Amino acid sequence: MANIPDRPTLDGIEDRWADQWDTDGTYRFDMSVSRDGVFSIDTPPPTVSGSLHMGHVFSYTHTDLIARYQRMSGKAVFYPIGWDDNGLPTERRVQNYYGVRCDPSQPYEPGFEPPFRGDPPKKHQAVPISRPNFLELCDELVEQDEKVFAAVLRRLGLSFDWSQHYATIDERSRRTSQRAFLRNVERGEAYSQEAPTMWDIDFRTAVAQAEMEDRERPGAYHKIPFRVAGHPDSTIEIDTTRPELLAACVALVAHPDDERFQPLFGTKVIVPLYGQEVEVKAHELAQPDKGTGIAMICTFGDTTDVTWWRELQLGLRVIVGRDGRLLPDAPQGVDADAYATIAGKYPNQAQRAVVEQLIENDILIGEPRPIEHPVKFYERGERPLEIVTSRQWYIRNGGRDAGLRNGLIARGHEVTFHPDHMRHRYENWVEGLNGDWLVSRQRFFGVPVPVWYPLDASGEPVHDEPILPGEADLPIDPSTDVPDGYTADQRDQPGGFVGDPDILDTWATSSLTPQIAGHWEEGDGLFERVFPYDMRAQAHDIIRTWLFSTITRSHHEFDVVPWKHAALSGWILDPDRKKMSKSKGNVVTPMDLFEQYGTDSVRYWAGSGRPGVDTAYSEDQMKVGRKLANKLLNVSKFVLSFGDVDMDAALADTVNDPIDRSMLAKLDQVIAESTTAFDAYDYARALERTESFFWWFCDNYVELVKSRAYESMGAEAAASARRALREALSTLQRMLAPFLPFATEEAWSWWNDTSIHVSFWPVASELGGDASLIDATIDALTLVRRAKSEAKVSQRAEVESVVISAPESLHAALEAGSADLGAAGTIAQISTVTSTDDTLSCDVTITPPANA
Repeated sequence: MANIPDRPTLDGIEDRWADQWDTDGTYRFDMSVSRDGVFSIDTPPPTVSGSLHMGHVFSYTHTDLIARYQRMSGKAVFYPIGWDDNGLPTERRVQNYYGVRCDPSQPYEPGFEPPFRGDPPKKHQAVPISRPNFLELCDELVEQDEKVFAAVLRRLGLSFDWSQHYATIDERSRRTSQRAFLRNVERGEAYSQEAPTMWDIDFRTAVAQAEMEDRERPGAYHKIPFRVAGHPDSTIEIDTTRPELLAACVALVAHPDDERFQPLFGTKVIVPLYGQEVEVKAHELAQPDKGTGIAMICTFGDTTDVTWWRELQLGLRVIVGRDGRLLPDAPQGVDADAYATIAGKYPNQAQRAVVEQLIENDILIGEPRPIEHPVKFYERGERPLEIVTSRQWYIRNGGRDAGLRNGLIARGHEVTFHPDHMRHRYENWVEGLNGDWLVSRQRFFGVPVPVWYPLDASGEPVHDEPILPGEADLPIDPSTDVPDGYTADQRDQPGGFVGDPDILDTWATSSLTPQIAGHWEEGDGLFERVFPYDMRAQAHDIIRTWLFSTITRSHHEFDVVPWKHAALSGWILDPDRKKMSKSKGNVVTPMDLFEQYGTDSVRYWAGSGRPGVDTAYSEDQMKVGRKLANKLLNVSKFVLSFGDVDMDAALADTVNDPIDRSMLAKLDQVIAESTTAFDAYDYARALERTESFFWWFCDNYVELVKSRAYESMGAEAAASARRALREALSTLQRMLAPFLPFATEEAWSWWNDTSIHVSFWPVASELGGDASLIDATIDALTLVRRAKSEAKVSQRAEVESVVISAPESLHAALEAGSADLGAAGTIAQISTVTSTDDTLSCDVTITPPANA
């Protein structure tokens, strides 16, 4: 009793208990436990590029529910947290925050002070700074953001082991990422080549297939005739949405079964305006029902062009540069004077110029016909992607190898998906791959590609003879470090060397989170205790990126899947049923909700969302969660107010009343159902069953037996009620602990010396009580209460008599609970008669008030 506050409150308990958990090391991973006693979690490292939102709260809570359950089930839980702080999102935030941009040609400026630290004016022109100065600002800003992120996650009550913390740009992550990449190179799983690449002209970087999205954009079909070589009166008409690429045309293509064009296969035609001769080819990807049924192949207008170019072994006429502008010089075979009109223009400008030329030369047939069509964008970009030719690094992922693709699909069947249907998204993605995984990026803040190249006598890099560092030297930065056998003054000199200028894509590092968090080959024995992990938790929209890439890297390195279970969270939807996201501007700040409703209330809302299901944001649900947490404190205080109860005594010897045993039998059923649900990763079902019983317990059982607990029927009867109440309270506090960690810890501390979060998950009492026995008495009490309400008298008003009409099969149950019913309903006389049907009813006679 000394520990129970006079007025229990939820206010202010979060900071107090979070600090206590840190002090006590409540969630610290026990390195002495062998692998079979461990439950390991591959935690998503949030991208440090702004702020955490309710989507993070939602999905991270789901993972924490499983972590807490497994910990209480006796497992040593490995639950690390990391930050994904390298790559484009961080660079863009640094640019927008400090008002700078990276220019590797600029000299390093010691002690550089940026022009702004937050909110540069809209008209401000970004200041070009050196790469080292830019990276210093990246480090500075992510350190600030990480502190804010950590504060939110701590307040959310996530049971991370904060000592197992990492960042995807720290030394261990760089070493791990480079080691894995070098082994991919040595085994032939990673390779570099000059190839057509999807390119974002604003970010100036290559983009992988998984980072692209289609957006509907307006366009127009332009019908253009190609003159058949040697037959000036014979033409072939094509429809194109990109007339600006006529100068890049290398062939025309039609379906091999299209009878209209079969006589023309192998024929040469002349490209309008630019004069180059190209051949009419056949290929199965041509669509007879699209446009005129025959298309031009340009290098490159879209990904189909790339496929045609590769499979038909066509020549190159590249006209789009990395800056998005058309190259200054005409490709070979193209009329230079005609090309000069569009040289240096952006594609949209060039399109207008080409259409004007076609009209002026009376070539365009009819008017352009407007359409809406899907256009490829980088998922974070604002302008359509272009396809440029560049040297890039790739990791094989089955996009060009049917055997590897089938192997990776089979890997998906070695993982249990929650929910199961999410596996189809994985399979559909793998089956739809059309190329290997592009992992190099032309950016600055990331893990450097750990490669140098020798320079020949003319100073050109020999890409086919890369110089690789030894693993003992990792991590390295080829822009500053010198390879063995060379000296620093040989950098960029003929006969010397040059460092690869690129960094690895952020997914190329994030795909190694099991290795990074588990200290792969770091020599401390951790990896052997956690890998393969038990669980990967993530959102369903990054199955194609994070989940697939992690399986791919594990398949290459270890020939196993990286985890046994993949638990997928849905999205948070706003009141208009739209996904909440920073880009849509409809996010809600978690800290404000924590202050308004309490953390446990927000966790309750999150825990109510089923695995993989998109869930509506609901403050009404949070209010229900706060009511639940408050009720837990209040019922705990009430049950504990009866003084000491010997919890070590045999339960069967203490709880002898059939009503008490019936309640515990019901609770046994809930324990079994909740445990089964948690084992199946269905935390929402576990909460639903536990919460339902909790309110039944408070509203019915406690009210039914509290008079007996106050010794109104003698010491032995009171002892049975008190022990049953305590037993149920202990069980309910523990079953709600994963969902309401702060409220349950608070209430548990009133009568226990250790944290509830290191206590054991409840097991059935197995007293053998009849779970249905209590129901008849509760039904009768409900009817008596209703009668008092309808009579508009207090629930404490005396009842002269109650005649219960019930089937004979319920008479014994009603007899067992009659004393408790009489006390709870303030009933002077109870009698039972046999009903003529299977229903239970009550004839209630209320004692008139004394002044009536």
